[in-house]
Amino acid sequence: MSNYRNRSLTKLTTVDRLLRWIICGVLGMVLVLWISPKGMTLNLPRISDALLVSSRVGTAPSLPFVEGQLSDRQYIASVFNNWIELYLKKAKAPVTLDGQELFFVTDTAEHSAELRAQLISEKLEEAVASENPVQVKVNQSNNQLTIISLNNQQLLTVTSGDAAPRTPQERAQEWADKIQQSLTTGKQQRQFDFIVKGLIYSAAIVFAAISLHSLSDKLLRQFWQKISLPNLTEDSEQRNLINSLDLLRNLTIGTARVVIWLFAALGISNLFPVTRQWSYLIVNALITTFTSPILTLGQQAYSIPDILLLGFLLFGLVNLSWKATDLFKSRILQITGMNRGTQEVIAVIFRYSAIALGTVVVLQIWGLDLSSLTILASALGIVIGLGFQDIAKNFASGLILLFERPIQVGDFVEVGRYTGIVEYIGARSTTIRTLDRISIILPNARFLENEVINWSHSNPVSRLHIPIGVAYSSDVQVVESTLLEAAKSHPLVLLVPPPKVMFLGFGDNSLNFELLVWIDQPSELFTIKSDLNFKIQHLLLQHEIEIPFPQRDLHVRSGSIPLQISTNLEETLIQVLQKFLAKDDR
Repeated sequence: MSNYRNRSLTKLTTVDRLLRWIICGVLGMVLVLWISPKGMTLNLPRISDALLVSSRVGTAPSLPFVEGQLSDRQYIASVFNNWIELYLKKAKAPVTLDGQELFFVTDTAEHSAELRAQLISEKLEEAVASENPVQVKVNQSNNQLTIISLNNQQLLTVTSGDAAPRTPQERAQEWADKIQQSLTTGKQQRQFDFIVKGLIYSAAIVFAAISLHSLSDKLLRQFWQKISLPNLTEDSEQRNLINSLDLLRNLTIGTARVVIWLFAALGISNLFPVTRQWSYLIVNALITTFTSPILTLGQQAYSIPDILLLGFLLFGLVNLSWKATDLFKSRILQITGMNRGTQEVIAVIFRYSAIALGTVVVLQIWGLDLSSLTILASALGIVIGLGFQDIAKNFASGLILLFERPIQVGDFVEVGRYTGIVEYIGARSTTIRTLDRISIILPNARFLENEVINWSHSNPVSRLHIPIGVAYSSDVQVVESTLLEAAKSHPLVLLVPPPKVMFLGFGDNSLNFELLVWIDQPSELFTIKSDLNFKIQHLLLQHEIEIPFPQRDLHVRSGSIPLQISTNLEETLIQVLQKFLAKDDR
């Protein structure tokens, strides 16, 4: 049974590591997409185009190559970075046809990029919907402007901003070819034969989605059955673990189903021009809604992805701080030979310092001006002062416990009716593990407001008092030697200072003694007391020394009752008694 449980726990460890790697990968992808503005939707030209930067077209200036100052790699990186910086600063809008982005246009002196893109897209939609053939050409105007015409009518003028990093003529020819190809494809996709083929493909996609749905359910259920723990016991901790695995399994299966049908819906919508356009509009609306600024701090506006990214970064920072603290404590602090309490204090200070400094760095990288948080910090201070007094009090108490150190990790303490070893001192609470291996979580303020007995404070050596009573007929010298023999025979009793026997006095039923012993392991005091009591009882029986118990003697004595009666009553009683005796004689 234990081997099976060990194998199951090993599987759980593997799953836990796998999930951690997945989370780290997702965080990395989010970070990369966030650092690159607009992420996957940005239509960047190839890197080789970036190296063709020319000052004659008004793009990023080229850097002079000075031999001995910049290497080839540094020169290319500098040119590319300068081009990227200027390229990303330009406002761009996509020109679309049937839900597909063809190219991006920039602002001009007369129109914004969004208006230019909208006008060009409308002309393309009219051309693809008409039955007339289309012809796209690149022309040169009298004032040396590069123009793209559609059926001998001007469609757009390619500016130097549109063409960067190429020349306007090169960019116009590239766009003209894309427009011609997209219009031809759009007309073909509106024919009856293509629609029939699209319906057939749609049916095939639905059939494939149904098959993948069933197959993924079967495979995922088999996978989770292999790594799930059997219900061996009714242990609450194991029950919670099994429930967590069941929830994770259901989430995995549900996510797989959603992904399959989402891809199926996207595949079907991309088969037809109208549905593809609807899909593009819906996705763009969702992206715009999701990325619209919802919070403004100072001069910076932040959207939902920005806030989620900040949450992910702070979550990763806290986890990294915990891991780094554990590594620092296990690899460095343990080598120094310091006691456990000192190591824990240094580790806690290291952890919270890393979290505080890391938070400042993350907020700066995130683009948040910390001076804009002064009002928020003031409001937060008022809220804490009014609504979170206990939390603030416990936090301050935790700092006092860490720096003043009246108790430390590893100390054996008594707090009220709880007795145990201090396992952890946190910012808000302290964990005590009792001798029954039960964790008691107490607020930090309780250690400063109430009386606390710390058996390990400054010096773990402490003295135990074990009372014993013997019969009056016992030899006190033998009793003393017997108690000392019991104390010295225990391995956890210190011989320096030596054990001592005190004769406390004469009790009602016994001669009262007290055995005093010194120990340096306070957490074992109850075990040591029990062992000494067993040993004392055994030695007293060997020496025939009696341990008395309370006795009470009841003595009953006879005598006259001091009762006085009147003379007349006495004479009457005598007469009645005489008459009674006379009748008996007869």
